[in-house]
Amino acid sequence: MSRKPRVGVLALQGDFEAHGKALARAGAEPVEVRTPEELASVDGLVIPGGESSTMLKLLNETGMKESVRAFGETRPIFGTCAGAILLASRVTNPVQESLELMNIGVERNAYGRQLDSRIVHLGTEDSRLEGEIEAVFIRAPVIREVGDGAHVLATYNGDPVLVEQGRHLVATFHPELTADTRVHSLFLEKIEASASTPA
Repeated sequence: MSRKPRVGVLALQGDFEAHGKALARAGAEPVEVRTPEELASVDGLVIPGGESSTMLKLLNETGMKESVRAFGETRPIFGTCAGAILLASRVTNPVQESLELMNIGVERNAYGRQLDSRIVHLGTEDSRLEGEIEAVFIRAPVIREVGDGAHVLATYNGDPVLVEQGRHLVATFHPELTADTRVHSLFLEKIEASASTPA
């Protein structure tokens, strides 16, 4: 890609501003996305943390849900926390509809409805990430199933917390809340690879 990748951040609800700053640090041009027209102008999309049922309601009310699903059929999406829930194929506790773009099963409210926050250092053997990642968990969901085509990049207490599948990526933690840009940079690599692959 001869220019900075334009990366949309879904800005309907959640911590979208922090993702924009992290993407800029990683070398991308962040764009807040609220309409199908704005979505059509970007090379990849981040779905931030927030409240997944509220985000889903807003996606439906604004007519964005099908636009985001169609976008994900050809271009990369990175979901963090609530975004990971929305990208999953199966959502439980309670059952909730989703975009069904990754072959994973996610349990909402897995640590209870109270605020459950922690900062940990995750080991990863993936050479693209090179060593430990600082991970901020805030009332995180848990990835309970990883199906065919999905690949675990990092775990915490035995549960997958960073998973990729083809052009897509999910994290149950908040990489945008640290100074480390490696996870966002990994997503930019996916955008680069997707742009160079014929449709």
